[in-house]
Amino acid sequence: MIAIFLKTLPFFAIIALGYTAGRTRFFNEEATAYLTKFVFFFALSAMIFRFAANLELAEVWDIRLIAAYLWGTAFVYGIATLVGFVRRLDVATTAIEAQCAVIGNIGFLGLPMLTLLFGEAAIGPIMMMLAVDLIIFSSLIVILVTGSQDGQMSARIFKTVGMGLIKNPMIVAMSLGLFWAAFNLPIPVPVNEFLAILGGAATPGALFAIGASLASKSAERIEVAGWLTFCKLVLHPAFVAFGAIYLFSVEPFSAMVLIAAASLPVAGNVYMLAQHYGVAPQRVSAAILVSTIISILTISLVIAWVTIP
Repeated sequence: MIAIFLKTLPFFAIIALGYTAGRTRFFNEEATAYLTKFVFFFALSAMIFRFAANLELAEVWDIRLIAAYLWGTAFVYGIATLVGFVRRLDVATTAIEAQCAVIGNIGFLGLPMLTLLFGEAAIGPIMMMLAVDLIIFSSLIVILVTGSQDGQMSARIFKTVGMGLIKNPMIVAMSLGLFWAAFNLPIPVPVNEFLAILGGAATPGALFAIGASLASKSAERIEVAGWLTFCKLVLHPAFVAFGAIYLFSVEPFSAMVLIAAASLPVAGNVYMLAQHYGVAPQRVSAAILVSTIISILTISLVIAWVTIP
């Protein structure tokens, strides 16, 4: 446990450094926004494309893994939704809370951290989880929130969803990389080195950006943040683990990566959606802050558990 904690500590130390820079205003919100944009559109996209382009598609596609992750995520999403309706929340707010309960920071934190901890063999499972989050659940939240605000389902909603997927650089980079891999196309050496250098900025840049963005987050509605943190850090990995181990018999290494990735804190893009649609941004902000702080310990516990021989 201590050894795992010490391995994950440097990642959270960079997040803490970013938080300190943001809190002291050395790195203001405008600077954080530009750093996030650089990581999202350039560094992380380069990393994802390079990883995907060097994968063997036969090794990446794992229907059992996808089924286990989708089952566990949908189950916890359903629990959070039911609790939201019991609390008499409207559809949009309930959908935002359910999104907090299951969408972890796989892109900015999980991909760089778990790849370094578990090796490049972890890339395939992480890519599949990221695809499920981006394609299924990111689309679902837009449909639910927009539909509830408009009072009806319309073609405009599906156009918004489609354009959102097309414009998402992580989806574009992943799709192009997998296309490259499917045709077994070689990456020219200068291009590969370019992608390696640019992608190398993704890990420190993403972690620093997470910390700097947390500096502007508040811990309002702490009881709600506590519930959503419990869903994300405890229920989500627990139900994903149950699905991977008992229901779908996922291969052990992939199951290990799957469970570890499910234990990640609430993703920052949930806050961007909440802010964009004007739906409960404060409670999302608090959930991100609280879950990230607590995950410093819980991620180490989960990784220690899944790596026990």
